Amino acid sequence: MPEYTPVGLDNGNAPVRALTHSGNFHADETLGYVILHYALAPEGDLRGRVLGTQTTDRLDFVRTRSPERISAADIVFDVGGRYDPPAGRYDHHMKDKPLREDGTPYSAAGLLWKDYGMAALRNILKTPVDDATLATLWQAMDKSLILPIDQDDNGVVKMGKLSLADIVSACSPPWDTAELYGRDEARARETLGFANAAQAVAAHLVNMVDRTRAGLKAVSRVLAAYEKAEDKRILVMDTGMPTEKVIFEHDLPVVYVVSPAGPDRWNVKAVPPVRGDFGQRVSLPEAWRGLEGAALAAASGVPDAVFAHPARFICGAASREGALRMAQLALEIDAASETA
Repeated sequence: MPEYTPVGLDNGNAPVRALTHSGNFHADETLGYVILHYALAPEGDLRGRVLGTQTTDRLDFVRTRSPERISAADIVFDVGGRYDPPAGRYDHHMKDKPLREDGTPYSAAGLLWKDYGMAALRNILKTPVDDATLATLWQAMDKSLILPIDQDDNGVVKMGKLSLADIVSACSPPWDTAELYGRDEARARETLGFANAAQAVAAHLVNMVDRTRAGLKAVSRVLAAYEKAEDKRILVMDTGMPTEKVIFEHDLPVVYVVSPAGPDRWNVKAVPPVRGDFGQRVSLPEAWRGLEGAALAAASGVPDAVFAHPARFICGAASREGALRMAQLALEIDAASETA
């Protein structure tokens, strides 16, 4: 975190003039603008500020390469040839570009996230959190969202198809827009494209922050449930939540997760051998494959058994007790097949 007070965070009311370059836009300066929006003026009109339809806003934002306007702006990012955070300069295209501790070059988004990310998070979160949780959330977002954009923008690792970078690029007008409609229309469409990209990135950022917050909350609950488990291979959760990430990050020997899936339904889900894989550490019994209702109850011996997926990775019962019994039986059947 910065040892100085970033421009605009020392006074919550003073106007701030922020600037990035015009022309082709990418995920890093688009996200950079969104970060400044949430950090400095979250009540403002994100699109209107870009399109020039919002007239009263603390954050004045412009896209230009004019040297005079760059010099006059309070915050300049992804352009200007300087990295001088106390002076509000956040370019990363110089020969001696700013680097992360691991040597990864920063993008404009990464540089702004370092200085303004905490303030943005405070304004995005609907429910306040303590400083320790906020710092953990900042770090998790930096790793999962900001770092990949830094890597992509600097040609280190390309983000995959349908990534945030692809979504931003798709908002740009086609290369022949000026040829077909003239330069003025091309500039107008480029501005509109940036506004659309900023709106998409903002929605993604807000949703990702909330999901990451919930994910951090899930960690303590999953670990607590694991500690209570009589059989450490069966994790019983009283509330549905993501568990796979915690299981693999903490190297838990969980084979099945039992959790509610709606009114009168509890599921047993098999944990894959590798995070995100389609396989199972221990598949559900072959004899249950694709059965439902009475047929599954007869085959399993669990009276309220409801279904067993043909792929043998999930099954369910009407009660917590029924689902737990299915998980126990599946392990017993697997053990018996190993010794047969």
